[in-house]
Formats: sequence, C-alpha cells, structure tokens
Amino acid sequence: MRQPTADLRIRTARPLLSPAILEEDLPLPDTGAALVSGTRHAIGDILAGRDDRLLAVVGPCSIHDPAAALDYAKKLQPAAARLARDLLVVMRVYFEKPRTVVGWKGLINDPDLDGSFQVNKGLRVARQLMLDILATGLPVGTEFLDTTLGQYYADLVSWSAIGARTAESQIHRELASGLSMPVGFKNRTDGDLQVAVDAIVSARHPHWFPSLTREGAPAVLATTGNDQAHLVLRGGSRTGPNFSREHVQQAVQLLRQADAAPVVLIDCSHGNSGRQHDQQPLAAAAIAAQVAAGERAIIGFMLESNLAGGRQAHEPGRPLVYGQSITDACLSLTETVPVLEQLAQAAAMRHASKP
Repeated sequence: MRQPTADLRIRTARPLLSPAILEEDLPLPDTGAALVSGTRHAIGDILAGRDDRLLAVVGPCSIHDPAAALDYAKKLQPAAARLARDLLVVMRVYFEKPRTVVGWKGLINDPDLDGSFQVNKGLRVARQLMLDILATGLPVGTEFLDTTLGQYYADLVSWSAIGARTAESQIHRELASGLSMPVGFKNRTDGDLQVAVDAIVSARHPHWFPSLTREGAPAVLATTGNDQAHLVLRGGSRTGPNFSREHVQQAVQLLRQADAAPVVLIDCSHGNSGRQHDQQPLAAAAIAAQVAAGERAIIGFMLESNLAGGRQAHEPGRPLVYGQSITDACLSLTETVPVLEQLAQAAAMRHASKP
C-alpha cells in the first residue's frame, strides 16, 4: 500500500465561505460607500500635502467585543466631528493579532474566545461591525495580516497598515500593491527604517501573485501598484522611540533617497511609548510641538485607545471588564479626547502659519 504523503499534520478542514457571498449577505450601502471613497480621497490629499489636516488613527489595540467597539465608535464620533477641521479621524478596527509565539489571534480567528476557531462566524462578525461603525459616520482602518482575509472586508476600509513583523514579507508587499486604499508600512520591531522604506518602494510597483478572487476561486492577481504607500514610525526595541524631530528628518532623508513620499505617520504606542500605554500622551505632545512649529512631514498619528484604560488578561470562564483591551494596554477614551484636541490645535497652528 502506498504511504500517504499529504496533509499528515492537518487534523480537520472546514469549508470557508467566499468573500462574494459574505458581501452579498452584508452589503455596503451607498452612504457607507460614499464615506469610504471620500475618506480614501481625503487621506490621499493629506499624503500629497493638498490637505494639511492630521490623519488620526485611533482605537483599540484589537477588537474582542463588537458591542463595546461599537459603543466606543459612538462615543468617539462626536469628538471626531467637532475636530474635523483639523483632524481626519479614522477608527482603528483591528481583527487580527500577530503573535510572537502563541496566543489569541483575534476576533476573526476565534470570535468566541474559547478555542473553537469559528472563522466563518468571525468574518461575519467583523464585516458587520465595520458596517455598523461606518453607519455612525466614522471611517475605519485596519491591519492586513492574513493575506487572504482582506477580500472579505477591504471594500469597507479607508486606511490600512502592514505591521512591523510583516513589512519585510514579499507577499505582504505584493498584497499592498493591490490594495484599494492608502497603506502605511511600519518600521521593523527593532527600529530599522530601511526595511519599511524598501517595502514602500516595492508596493508602488506592479506585481503578479497567487491569491483568491472575491468569488473564492484561486487565481493569479496582477496589480497596478499602490502610489499611496507611506511610512509609519513606531519606535523599536533597539533604537527606542523615533518621534523626535531628528528621527523625522532621518526618515524623510531615507524616503527622499528612495524617491518615496517624504512624509511620516507616527504611532504613539509600541516602541514610541516604551509599551506603556500612559506614555502615549508624551509622544503625542512631542508630535504636536513639531506640527505647531510648522513641520509638514508629519501627516498623522496613531493612538491605542479603548473605553476603559489599561488591559486585562483573558481567562476562560472569567468575566471580562467591559471595554478594556485583552491585548495591548490602551488609553481610556476620556484620556484620549484631550490628546486629540492638543493635536488638532497644533494642526490649526500649522495651517495658520502656511504662507
């Protein structure tokens, strides 16, 4: 008898619904499509310097409770509308969590947080939540980690990120080259910038790569390239924070040498806060000072924020604190709004100083 050689470590295989079926079940209404399209265009204008507002990507480290996330969106929206003259607020809606070793991988992978891995359910919950947030008037941004899952909700996304651990990945650069929205590449976890700059250059070029169509069929996709790829500074384990004026100018020099857009979006969390959530306002204050002084290379910032500050450990059978992160610690929303106001004031000062 012939010895089996395939799928020796595959325990089960479940059917996966197609992106087209999910989109048919949960369609994007015309009002939502107008919001997504308009916000993508506005972010493009910010990247190109035609709009001198700051892009603010604000929200939970990762979503584990859709009800709390929607509650957060409803509470954030009034502040976003009030500051809209100076800030373009995009809610951070992350469904995938990269893991250095093991752990909960996000709402799509395990929506019930119990190890049942109901991925089809997770995809439905994720798309529905994005639709609900768009209905509040807030655009959404997310990180693309799994290179196939984006087909299920990319039509709802106004801004996207390729994370520090995947910026060096060829398949993520290929993916970014075909995304329909602006995409930010984060510098590597150790703080190296060149990898992200190389990724930006790569994503601007056309690529051919195997993937899935919206109908769920395997295909070779050909992209046109993404000319709205840009750099996100997030600090590093080796270099420390990189939000100072000197770091911004170093990044701009590297980008100019690569003939890439000489602008940066600065993440106030991760390496730029020393992984201490309550240090994010200090990074934001340094950014605000530069912007108020007229620095135009800074086009936006990121904040990890939730209804409740800090983080909690997820333990099966133990009730969770409503609106508190189970991954990275976040600022509370009440702590976040003054930070947004400070950066909006800085953007207003920069606008007033424009020749």
